[in-house]
Amino acid sequence: MHLSLASVLAESARCHPDRVALVDGEARLTYAQIWTESLRHASALRELGIGPGDRVALLAGNVADFVRCYYGVLAAGGTIVPVPPMLTPAEAAHLVSDSGARLVIGWGDYADLAARAAQQAGVPVRTVGVADSPDALEPLVERSAPLAAAVSREPDDIAVIFYTSGTTGRPKGALLSHLNLVMNATVNAFDSHPMQRGDVVLGCLPLFHTFGQTVALNTTFRAGATLVLQHRFDPDQAIALMRAENVSNFLGVPTMFVHLAEAAQRHRELPSLRICISGGASLPVAVLHRFEKAFGTEVYEGYGLSETSPTASVNQPAFGARAGTVGHPIWGVEVEIAAAGIDDRIELLAPGEQGEIVVRGHNVFAGYLNNPEATAEALVEGWFRTGDIGVKDGDGFISIVDRKKDLIIRGGYNVYPREIEEVLSEYPDVAQVAVIGVPHRELGEETCAVVVPAAGAEIVAEELLAWGRERLAGHKYPRRVEIVAELPLGPSHKVLKRELRARFHQEGRE
Repeated sequence: MHLSLASVLAESARCHPDRVALVDGEARLTYAQIWTESLRHASALRELGIGPGDRVALLAGNVADFVRCYYGVLAAGGTIVPVPPMLTPAEAAHLVSDSGARLVIGWGDYADLAARAAQQAGVPVRTVGVADSPDALEPLVERSAPLAAAVSREPDDIAVIFYTSGTTGRPKGALLSHLNLVMNATVNAFDSHPMQRGDVVLGCLPLFHTFGQTVALNTTFRAGATLVLQHRFDPDQAIALMRAENVSNFLGVPTMFVHLAEAAQRHRELPSLRICISGGASLPVAVLHRFEKAFGTEVYEGYGLSETSPTASVNQPAFGARAGTVGHPIWGVEVEIAAAGIDDRIELLAPGEQGEIVVRGHNVFAGYLNNPEATAEALVEGWFRTGDIGVKDGDGFISIVDRKKDLIIRGGYNVYPREIEEVLSEYPDVAQVAVIGVPHRELGEETCAVVVPAAGAEIVAEELLAWGRERLAGHKYPRRVEIVAELPLGPSHKVLKRELRARFHQEGRE
């Protein structure tokens, strides 16, 4: 049976050849153009020896070259290994070596990083977007005739290897099949939030990340809609770009919603948005309400991981949206709550009981590359154990209590940072907050709130502590506040709590 992730572009090129697929600055590329260019890249890659199952590391930003190379590798039958451009050469080289990539493709600004990573890993490199480079891929592409069709792949063949963030050690390569990714894009496009002809999506999420790659790129192309690329997220530029291109769909992580809600106050006219989806991390309800008030539209929060392609559940029009939850499982996927303390089997819990979130369905990955131990721990009785703590209510809405690894144990009591973040986010002068555990000689851990003030505001730590004390149980409210100009963000714009823990690791105040 043939199934290729490349089909999400190929089929739209067949059905809507003259429709604009991609906007990158002044460039406006139709589906026919992008698919033909991808097939030329596939032909060039075949000449370089890349064939079915071969892995190609791709190091590129939110540019048309990412799209051409991405679908070019897939059309050649290869497997994509996205490499975040914020890594060091040694970190990037690890991904190249660990994945067994046979080639590294580096775009423009990241060509030097790609070359250094490839050299350390001992594999060849080709650059795109640097015409005068001696290892440029373009000359080979230009003299290559497009492949007649994408190389045949099986549904269970691996399409993309996403490397996890590595917060608990070296990153692990999550193996995502063509079936995983085609189904996730299809369900996102036609079931969870049905897209309409003429929809325009802002592509500000990093394309090397699973959220941007599946929910922005592949879902948009699966629906035959238009993707407008923003090279680097900036809230004011994003508002201007959304207005100029009549963007209807915005997809972002919570920090983007925070900055857009603030930026909205500086703009007289805002874009008219039909669908807004938040994912990647928990969206504080206060931020959700601020954004909805500013833009006059509903925000649908969802949940997923690299290992689930990524979407597992999301608030959906069919079920209604409930702030503070991540909605219902997507079509064809089960999301349940299991007993967290049992490792060798899955024991599902009743509605209202807290436990570990487990996922089963077409979106669950095949395992971790070259890591059978981690795979066996994560995949139990057909379920993927997410490591996240959640609860499902009587109406089927799922809430994320917190990430298991972020749990704070204070004096023997479990403290979930998200609950505290929700309360502190309602404080009028708070723009962003991240709650972490810091060492304490008597309690084991103490709760610390790291806070970014709203624009033009000044936060008095004692007043914020009093706010928390009035609204949280005695073992929950933070005893320590650190005020910072900004929170450290990873390449996918998630807050890096591990960096905050390292920075504020000194003993908590009693």
